[in-house]
Amino acid sequence: MMKQKLAGQRIAVLAADGVEQAELTVPLAALRAAGAEVEIISLHDGSIRGVNMDAPGDSFEVDRTVHEARARDYDGLFIPGGFINPDFLRQSSAARDFVRDFDHQQKPIATLCHGPWLLASSGLASGRALTSWPGVRDDMVNAGATWLDQEVVRDGNLLTSRGPQDLVPFIREMLQLYAGGPPSNGALRRRHSDPQREAPSSFAMAAAHLAPRMSAGTMIGLALIGAGMLASGRGNRMGAQQAASR
Repeated sequence: MMKQKLAGQRIAVLAADGVEQAELTVPLAALRAAGAEVEIISLHDGSIRGVNMDAPGDSFEVDRTVHEARARDYDGLFIPGGFINPDFLRQSSAARDFVRDFDHQQKPIATLCHGPWLLASSGLASGRALTSWPGVRDDMVNAGATWLDQEVVRDGNLLTSRGPQDLVPFIREMLQLYAGGPPSNGALRRRHSDPQREAPSSFAMAAAHLAPRMSAGTMIGLALIGAGMLASGRGNRMGAQQAASR
């Protein structure tokens, strides 16, 4: 059903050098499996270099530059994260205009990790509910957003997620967004901004420590396994609560 809904859709993937590899390759594979056509849009032609945390990753061919691409030619926009990639993108007026055009046309925009930096620099965070990598929570709040510490947040045409540890729920909600389907209840929670965290994520610290000795495949696998374990844990807790209430 999802493959039929996304068949023929064109999704622009806005990414630059330093893109977090798992956050690029896993969603791209999911989009292609769902029948969408994806194009990598970047600041320059040729190829861009991925990273695994702070370790060099693979190269990815660029389909067209942001100066050539037009939002009207695509059905949706995806912005992967990493801490280098969105920093380059947010400094580009062409990239900022490209993102604004998608929002002005009310086309779906999905991003995760540090990707919301680009939303903030494009003036699109103010008044919106979103999430991001916890380390840039203050940037989002200072840009006028309500920041929620949850796996995914959907606000109208905008979908955000915290990072690679949340890839499984992010991909589920991303496919729903592009297909025009409803968000899950967990993606729609609204409240005041959540507070800063007391300590960095143990997942992120472990990944950063091990990254130089890990392949891209291992990084992606750990991200997906971690997300699956979290989902399984929630499911087990819910099942136990339901059994206790009977």
